[in-house]
Amino acid sequence: MNESVIKCVVWDLDDTIWTGILLEDGDVMLKPRISDVLETLDNRGILNSIASRNDFDAAKGKLEEFGIDHFFLFPQINWNAKSFSIEKIREKVNIGYDAMMFIDDQPFEREEVSSVHREVWCVDSGRYLDIAEHPRLKPSYVTGDSRMRRLMILDDLVRQAEEEESALPRQEFLRGLGMNLDVSDAGEDDLLRAEELTYRTNQLNATGERYSVEDLKKLRLSDRHKILICELEDRFGKYGKIGLAVIELSPGGWLLKLLLFSCRVMSRGVGTVLLTLLRSEARNRKVKLEAEFRHTGRNRMMYVAYKFAGFREAAELGDGKMLLDNDLSEIPPLPDHMNIVTNVRWS
Repeated sequence: MNESVIKCVVWDLDDTIWTGILLEDGDVMLKPRISDVLETLDNRGILNSIASRNDFDAAKGKLEEFGIDHFFLFPQINWNAKSFSIEKIREKVNIGYDAMMFIDDQPFEREEVSSVHREVWCVDSGRYLDIAEHPRLKPSYVTGDSRMRRLMILDDLVRQAEEEESALPRQEFLRGLGMNLDVSDAGEDDLLRAEELTYRTNQLNATGERYSVEDLKKLRLSDRHKILICELEDRFGKYGKIGLAVIELSPGGWLLKLLLFSCRVMSRGVGTVLLTLLRSEARNRKVKLEAEFRHTGRNRMMYVAYKFAGFREAAELGDGKMLLDNDLSEIPPLPDHMNIVTNVRWS
């Protein structure tokens, strides 16, 4: 069993969320304490969705009647195979299959999903009261960003809809978002979120490494390290703390030990902005800038980001890592579609 953190729980409806078959008798009832389970997961930043063979309008109406419809993002209520519905949910949420749990009362449905998506954790719905206590769904810490995850995704949907409908050139659209990026030294109260980012971020994590709060506390108090945290907001609302950099400092140079960003800001250019800031600062201080990178099978976009920022492969470090360096030439200006505030003390 892959022990990845579960980021999304996908529920069946009939005899799972409620007792009975909606289209056979219509007189279905919520399972005991199901609302409590949904709320607990939601408060931990674990998303909920639905994969159900059902009539969409009837099922949606029943969820609204029970007052739980707001918990579910990207519900797939149709007559497709459950594996197909889970594929659609995964694409929308943009996570790995190993971060998904599927709950259904029917062994056939669980086997169908398992046969197509082997990494999805399939669970008998009879265990629904126990899942919130499983370590894979019980994070050590719950941050403010965690509690707001569903709402921030809903904000993202509004942004995406407006972008799709906009006739403006992309740069003009981005300028109209009124983005504000804050790049700061990580404070003590940022470390829980920083740990969470290292555990939850896979696609935009340059090394795939994870740091505990205890690790980060030591680095923050070290004279030889610096931790930067990035926070983004726009006119639609806050994205939250979405980026992290861990830098090892030496008299002659800086080494980026870790660079990561939430996939929710992939299209906003935040990674490029931070790399531009670091390159400019290193050049001004006349120190070299290097970075560690490890291919994880999911993080090619980070390698591309480094290459576009002028980094090149310099050496193999072992353990799958490579060293990248930068000659700090041809550093582009910061974009004019984003207000950037830096609160970093380098000395």
